[in-house]
Amino acid sequence: MCSEFSENDMLWTRRRLLKTAGALTAGAALAHIASAEPNEPAAKDVPFVRLGIFLATFRGPTLEARLDGVKSNGLDCVQLGMDCVGLPPMPDEISPEVIARIRRESAARGIEIASVQGTFNMCHPDPEFRRGGVRRIGVLAAACKEFGTPRIHICSGTRNRVSMWGYHPQNGSPEAWADMVACVRDALEIAKPSGVTLAFEPEVNNVVDSAKKARKLLDEINSPQLKVTMDGSNLFHKGELPHMSEILDEAFALVGKDIVMAHAKDVSHDGDAGHEPAGHGKLDYQRYIRLLHASGMKGPLFLHGLSQEQVPECVAYVREKMARAMAASKSGSGSN
Repeated sequence: MCSEFSENDMLWTRRRLLKTAGALTAGAALAHIASAEPNEPAAKDVPFVRLGIFLATFRGPTLEARLDGVKSNGLDCVQLGMDCVGLPPMPDEISPEVIARIRRESAARGIEIASVQGTFNMCHPDPEFRRGGVRRIGVLAAACKEFGTPRIHICSGTRNRVSMWGYHPQNGSPEAWADMVACVRDALEIAKPSGVTLAFEPEVNNVVDSAKKARKLLDEINSPQLKVTMDGSNLFHKGELPHMSEILDEAFALVGKDIVMAHAKDVSHDGDAGHEPAGHGKLDYQRYIRLLHASGMKGPLFLHGLSQEQVPECVAYVREKMARAMAASKSGSGSN
């Protein structure tokens, strides 16, 4: 989910520029740690959160141009949406030629397809719509096996027929929950032969609108193939932003051990999901990164909700927070 930003959002102060330059230096050190062999001290002492990005952030006319954009910003893993190769986001089929091209061009640049976008409305009121989504999850899962991709990002959905990210007053009904659970079970079954993990995202406008409901879903399904995508900017219902610390801490206490990837964007107000680039809103990023770090998540942290022009700034911002979290972990301070 991306937003448009005013020209003022794009202006950097001298202070921010200096801060960004310092963060880029820290980012280089982090990149070294990420590529270190397992027996090197830094890799042993501190879990590393790997920074990636949604490939769709880049506007290049071809897959190759988009991948070049990722590489030029010092990143080496992406979440792939099939629209980046000219297909529908949830295609009915992916040809062997397209699969081979994705595998070849990403490998040539040293970029991992760490996740594939597989979001559809898993609580849509129309059962046939849900069945179609499940079939397409099977198509994506088979492609993931070819890419070597271990994860598909999914959405628990909403009764809103227009947008899978739009709130609906019936989202809290037992019927909505039952339809969503059944759809998740079916998606897991069709994805099982490919060995991929399906990771859903707690989001205030969806049926799974909190970490508590995420925990409930995980326990009810009880499958090792179902995990969580964490986005710290999507957890705040109306009136909850002043309680950010408690809500973030509770979320990680409830589902931290089941987080396999995370998103990095920002939030400007509660009662809705975040739509701002990382560092442009009110999310306590130092706390968020520290909690991700402490959870031991080994999966990627994907930037999204930003424009192509904002990538260098956001990469530097998040890497600075990552460096601070690692330093605090080594010193045992645990500070925010």
